[in-house]
Amino acid sequence: MLLEHTPPIVTPAWLSERIGRPGLVVLDASWYLPVAGRDARAEYLAGHLPGARYFDLDQASDSAASLPHMLPGLSAFEAVARSLGVGQDSTIVVYDGSGTNLSAARAWWMFRVFGHERTSLLDGGSRRWQRERRPIESGPVPNATGDFRARVSPHGVRSLGEVREALARGTAQVVDLRSAGRFSGADPEPRPGISSGHMPGALNLPYADLVGSDGSVLGTDQFRARLAEAGVRLDRPIIATCGSGVSACTLLLALEGIGHRDYSLFDGSWTEWATSGLPVGRGRTNAEKAG
Repeated sequence: MLLEHTPPIVTPAWLSERIGRPGLVVLDASWYLPVAGRDARAEYLAGHLPGARYFDLDQASDSAASLPHMLPGLSAFEAVARSLGVGQDSTIVVYDGSGTNLSAARAWWMFRVFGHERTSLLDGGSRRWQRERRPIESGPVPNATGDFRARVSPHGVRSLGEVREALARGTAQVVDLRSAGRFSGADPEPRPGISSGHMPGALNLPYADLVGSDGSVLGTDQFRARLAEAGVRLDRPIIATCGSGVSACTLLLALEGIGHRDYSLFDGSWTEWATSGLPVGRGRTNAEKAG
């Protein structure tokens, strides 16, 4: 059963009216860095949205890659999606418990890059859902195998070479979604052996700045203003990057929300750059320089 066309971002009220309908698949895509001290799967089992299944980001990534969270091949992602009960006609709603869309946006982007446009993100995630006193269940959720078929969509994935060229020739803006401290080199990276700093010429727009105090995605005017403050222009292509290609997807989601599709993702992100012996910039962020 096909639900109506869905926007990139849906509210708890929208989902509450449709949850449980045939054709709707809700996925808890929570994931956290080890330094957070949180067990996403355990939290899912303790409490999740009614009928939600657990999307394991690590399991859905390329296990053979030397870099974290690289996109898997078509057949591997197809198998993961089918195991979650996702079908060709499913409408998917993803969420996480971070309050900043840390990992849910990555799951949203992965389904879309593999050709499933009928994917939305729950605004505010499970935190907003619970603040609004909506129902929560516990334990695993059984499901039938879906018939999802993966295909590569036009949404771009950029390689290290393409990012280097964009920075050298100025053909696209490289926007780093890591925190200002990690970008400037003042704070350490969460992964052992990876130095902090940034790609020379990159702009900084911390992913946590793309939501309001309640965890909801910024409104269009607020988002455009935040882009301007960071020096990001909408009349030029945008390549998003972060530590391992996860939080960078929050920018892609926000751009999709305002109808701007001239974006792509550097999947290897800072981890690949920092381990490739390339120049590392340190010091104040672009926002501080502009001020």
